Amino acid sequence: MKNKIAVIYKSKYGSSKRYAGWIALRLDADLYEINDIRGKDLETYNTIIYGGGIYVGKINGIKFINKNYERIKDKKLIVFTVGLDSKEDNFNKLIENNFNKEQLENIKVFNFKGAFDYSKLNLIDKFLMKGLKSSIDRKSIRDLTDDDKIVLEGFEKEIDLCDKKSIISLVENI
Repeated sequence: MKNKIAVIYKSKYGSSKRYAGWIALRLDADLYEINDIRGKDLETYNTIIYGGGIYVGKINGIKFINKNYERIKDKKLIVFTVGLDSKEDNFNKLIENNFNKEQLENIKVFNFKGAFDYSKLNLIDKFLMKGLKSSIDRKSIRDLTDDDKIVLEGFEKEIDLCDKKSIISLVENI
């Protein structure tokens, strides 16, 4: 039986949508925006890939996977996140905060770099990013991480770190 794959995403500013599209094309999978699929539809798939951006320590739309977990826990489950933070410790905390112990054993998670353009953010996200910028501005120049520099640059111009090649490890996992 052919491995039937669903790629589902929730995208706020477009990066998760791009990754989901690249993955679906590469795997000849069905592609869904999260609002276009119901939990019961997941039963027809052998593999479910979900992707969402990282916002304030949460994976955008992950409640969909958590809500439907009992229905899909025996399938191959993959989640990809999209954000600017590349610190492994932060990523590990994100995973622990978004999944319970059983889910952590059954779900393979990948992290991809996204894009940032302060001018395109909604009012709430601008407020949150201003807070982050304020904390970065308090650091000395030599203490700035590469991630800090990217965030600061995003206040001046659009930063796009999306990389089609980064999906290779996820695709090979299928």
